Amino acid sequence: QGPVCTNLGLKPGQRLTVKGKIAPNAKGFVMNLGKDATQVGLHFNPRFDAHGDVNTIVCNSKKVEEWGAEHRETVFPFQKGGTAEITFGVNQNDVTVHLPGHQFTFPNRLNLSVFDYFDTQGDFTLQSLSWE
Repeated sequence: QGPVCTNLGLKPGQRLTVKGKIAPNAKGFVMNLGKDATQVGLHFNPRFDAHGDVNTIVCNSKKVEEWGAEHRETVFPFQKGGTAEITFGVNQNDVTVHLPGHQFTFPNRLNLSVFDYFDTQGDFTLQSLSWE
């Protein structure tokens, strides 16, 4: 478990940019964005080799202990031992995930009006967080 941020106050029209370093022997890492640890609007999980997925980004949402349907992105711009910069853009009905050379949207399934919570887990060292 890496740093946990609360009271972010991210509203539609705002963006959160995350920069960090990926472990040389990384299997995968997670970033959660939501209301709190139990209500996750976006579970962002790049997997190098984990849970049967190879070089796949798996996204999901969680309400209390109930996970939604997994969404998979096959574009995988991450490298073991490399750095990563990911920007999450909060919109009214979804979150836009900006990756190097690629972007996609994930629906705001929990209808969150504010994203207050962010954490990182796994083979990723957070270097900076910025929001606008």
